[in-house]
Amino acid sequence: MTMDQEVARLRIGRDLRDAEAKLDAALLSQSALLTTLVTARSETESEPFLGHEALLRLTKSQQALLDAGGELARVHGQLKGIQKEQAGFDDCPPNEPMITGDGEYNDVVARTA
Repeated sequence: MTMDQEVARLRIGRDLRDAEAKLDAALLSQSALLTTLVTARSETESEPFLGHEALLRLTKSQQALLDAGGELARVHGQLKGIQKEQAGFDDCPPNEPMITGDGEYNDVVARTA
């Protein structure tokens, strides 16, 4: 079964938005974990540096997610270019992470275009 361009565009857009949302969810989850770890250490009157190595690893993991988000923004920008080339337009749906409230590309996309 073949896929026409419109179906492909819709599926790619859906999956891209899903990937972007899941990256944000992962960052939020890790931020909550970081908060819980530091709060637990403080409120249980544990040693000041207990779990410090785990906290360092968690922040490295957060940095990796931020780096992945930047790469995903670049993918998004490149896919918009392909859409313009193939379909003749490069519109994103409303509330698209790549577009600010005034219709301009956000900072990450502007730097990668």
